[in-house]
Amino acid sequence: MPAPPVLRPALVLLACLPLGAAMPVPPDSATPGKEARVTAQAKGSFEVKVVPLAEGAQAGAWSPGRMSIDKRFKGDLDGASQGQMLTAMTEVQGSAGYTAIEQVRGTLLGRSGSFLLQHFAVMTRGVPGQWTVMVVPDSGTGELKGLAGTMTIVITGGRHTYTLDYTLPARP
Repeated sequence: MPAPPVLRPALVLLACLPLGAAMPVPPDSATPGKEARVTAQAKGSFEVKVVPLAEGAQAGAWSPGRMSIDKRFKGDLDGASQGQMLTAMTEVQGSAGYTAIEQVRGTLLGRSGSFLLQHFAVMTRGVPGQWTVMVVPDSGTGELKGLAGTMTIVITGGRHTYTLDYTLPARP
């Protein structure tokens, strides 16, 4: 679906920013007390270790699983995360879903703190479907307080990369 006409100039402007650039967003003049925000994009790679936890598969129409997640992020986001994943496999080969929450601690383009990521993904007969990874609202700490955004994960040849599109309050 094409962007509404009002958003097209903003999308063109964002597309012209160099990678990792930040663009201040002015406060909303209609809302008193709204703070200035920075819009930016962070890119890099990560390594992940997933380990099955105590719960095992069950017989039946679906098979739940629980796993721990440990990641090491490199690039514009430099840090580590820990979390848990809940999965569900169906009797149909390649059809599954997962949800996960992880806490990321590190530095995002020079600003340190932590935040939570929430994942939701499905796969139908081996074909990836919807995959959403979002910053949990109000989960940012330290210099990342107020962080909001979405992460895109790409896996190519076993290599994991990320792009985090986010907003953050401007530095004073």
